[in-house]
Amino acid sequence: MSAWLSHWVFWALLSAVFAALTAILAKVGVSEIDSNLATFIRTLVVLAALALILAGTGAWRSLPDVPGRTALFLVLSGLATGASWLCYFRALQLGQAAQVAPIDKLSVVLVAIFGVALLGERISALNWAGVALIGAGALLVALP
Repeated sequence: MSAWLSHWVFWALLSAVFAALTAILAKVGVSEIDSNLATFIRTLVVLAALALILAGTGAWRSLPDVPGRTALFLVLSGLATGASWLCYFRALQLGQAAQVAPIDKLSVVLVAIFGVALLGERISALNWAGVALIGAGALLVALP
């Protein structure tokens, strides 16, 4: 099991499980309050949990050593995350979780495109076929 703890696939699968739980729990959570307030509450919980992790691991000490460029891109990423969460919670409030989540996962398709276009990453024809299938699958699941 310890070999799995250092493998990216383990963490990616765990991320998928938590993302699925996020959709289901959030759908219930936004049923009686404003979606922006729900996002705020969720953000506070994430912030508190991460503060505890950072305090427990001592990672706070590295904060002054974060390079400016790194900080800029992390701030931009944080803004994108916030925008994504606001849109996601609003979509959950208006639609069914089983339809909203697959559309949200079109981000997988966009990451592949952006990775190639902006970061110079290379993916094979087989990888592109997978990206296309993910896109088609997300759209098929989201159909009414």
